[in-house]
Amino acid sequence: MEDLVEKSWDTSWNIGPFTFKSRLFTGTGKFKSLELMQACLQESACEVTTVAVRRERLVDREGRNILDFLDLEKLTILPNTAGCFCADDAIRVAKLGRELLENLGNPGAKWIKLECLGDTKTLLPDPAATLEATKALVKDGFLVLVYTSDDPIQALRLKELGAACVMPAGSPIGSGQGVLNPNNIRIILEYLKENDPHYPVIIDAGVGSASDVGFAMELGCDGVLLNTAIAHAEDPLRMARAMRLACEAGRLSFRAGRIPRKLYAMASSPMEGRIRLSGTY
Repeated sequence: MEDLVEKSWDTSWNIGPFTFKSRLFTGTGKFKSLELMQACLQESACEVTTVAVRRERLVDREGRNILDFLDLEKLTILPNTAGCFCADDAIRVAKLGRELLENLGNPGAKWIKLECLGDTKTLLPDPAATLEATKALVKDGFLVLVYTSDDPIQALRLKELGAACVMPAGSPIGSGQGVLNPNNIRIILEYLKENDPHYPVIIDAGVGSASDVGFAMELGCDGVLLNTAIAHAEDPLRMARAMRLACEAGRLSFRAGRIPRKLYAMASSPMEGRIRLSGTY
């Protein structure tokens, strides 16, 4: 019985040399206080959190460093290039992040979450700049986790360039609209996992509620990265726990295999051997 139960659970998963138990990645921005951020990270049970490598994001108005509120013994920091609008800037910021985390001795120095944005209104990725930066960073030895649109062809090109993980947006950053185009996500999963079933695909951006996270995981995604959904919730601590549970439940549901959708009802109890009453079928 114990063996049967054990086989039903995911004990761990990998991105390159990293091994994790939690499939929920969180961000560190937009919280009302560093203390609230710290508590939410703990409540989410995440093992990876992103930090934007821009100096004004690392220090608050009181001069406190955000890194002092992160448990570097338990958390792997994922530096990101948020706010970069060209390949050159993203590459430069990635190198700054690597240097910072190498000095701290955090294993996150080995990787980067790449964002090359197209404009400030949509915050959607610039396809050409993203490809250019991915190619350069992979060549420079980075483990690149790349934020992209839900375009399956772009996702495939990024994998072919050597990206360690492709992270399609469910919807625009901070929009809370959830996964707007599940069919494209399904195609991305099909293309990227066809000959490599363990290749990681993580939904990045746009989720607003626990049901959005569960849905993303039920599609077969390997994880979800979110920030605004927790930081701007009416009760961030409760939402952090909800996201944690939704991520776990969604993954279990995907692994369990849902029943097919049918137009008509199907009785749970067998029809054979039933007591026959007058006027009944």
